[in-house]
Amino acid sequence: MKMQRGVLLGFLWMQICWVRRAQMKVEQSPQVLNLQEGMSSSLLCNYSLSMTSIQWFQQNPGGQLISLFYIASGVQQNGRMKSTVNSKERYSQLFIRDSQPGDSASYFCAVEAQCSPDTCSLHMNDS
Repeated sequence: MKMQRGVLLGFLWMQICWVRRAQMKVEQSPQVLNLQEGMSSSLLCNYSLSMTSIQWFQQNPGGQLISLFYIASGVQQNGRMKSTVNSKERYSQLFIRDSQPGDSASYFCAVEAQCSPDTCSLHMNDS
């Protein structure tokens, strides 16, 4: 099961989708989020083509992969965390309010591109 999650993590970390010779690019900033207890922080996920949904994940130091949000548009909130999507401007944000020690983890986004099986195939980022 851990190996499957590791492979899944690799595929979700950065997706490239070929749609009519256009390349889907997903960039997250900051690359490393330094949380300070009691403070609020946010991550930005920019993507280059139309999408159907964004997923935000947390991976704790023990390696457990946790899905935080699956969102197509608007705003979702779960406790101290909130995710927003602006599909027109092609970005999503993850907000973490009042950070606690348990929030220490890796956070990342994954984008599901709008494409058909005939025109899209997923490739892992080579970098």
